[in-house]
Amino acid sequence: MWLADAMPAESAQPSIRIAAVADTHMRDAVAGRFRPELLRVDEHADVLLLAGDLTEGGRLAEADLLCAEIADLPVPVVAVLGNHDHDHKLGFRISAQLSGIGVHMLEGTAITLELNGIQLGIAGVMGGSGGFPGYPGTPDEGTEEHRARMRRGPLDALLLRQALDTLETEIRVALMHFSPVVDTLIGEPPKIFPGLGCHALGDAVDAGRASLAVHGHAHGGTEIGCTAGGVPVRNVSYPVIGRPYAVYDLIPVQSA
Repeated sequence: MWLADAMPAESAQPSIRIAAVADTHMRDAVAGRFRPELLRVDEHADVLLLAGDLTEGGRLAEADLLCAEIADLPVPVVAVLGNHDHDHKLGFRISAQLSGIGVHMLEGTAITLELNGIQLGIAGVMGGSGGFPGYPGTPDEGTEEHRARMRRGPLDALLLRQALDTLETEIRVALMHFSPVVDTLIGEPPKIFPGLGCHALGDAVDAGRASLAVHGHAHGGTEIGCTAGGVPVRNVSYPVIGRPYAVYDLIPVQSA
């Protein structure tokens, strides 16, 4: 069996370096902020993952700015949308714009890339709310939008598990916007934990034998966490990591 470790450092062993960021919230005020570093991303990473809330409010003009920010990068780009990318119910248009410049968009689907002689599988969903043990959600209360988001977490968890199960790769990464664990929410008010993620997503990460889970959404959270099954989880929300992207080495290690 192949296992993977995640660490923000380079290794002498064959590895895949993953750059990741979420919550860029692209708008006029931040246009151009990420572009200089992204154009040199290949100096530090082999692939770039975007974990949702890529636009400020899901407007097509913001998507145009986003495309200008990430066009023609020197590494493959794989992305999922976040809740704000759907604010104007134009998520499908934003996804199409990103696909048009070569971004691999995932929504309950997976992709396999071969990088550095290693097969990397990435499964992606937006995810949703749903709550965690000790922080239960209220799927039958509140607004229609709240109820839909609380139901979406467990439903997208099923899609994530199915997508992970399609991968026959040495390394598997679960990419989502909402958090699969409480660990990376620490720093946010506990009363809003149920709205920031769903324990079912973490269960899917474990059951799907992921090597790493990457998410955003929790702007006031913590970068480093772990699922119950021991899978590293990284909150790459831009306000959390404080840089255009974080980099993690994934190293296939053959068990004895």
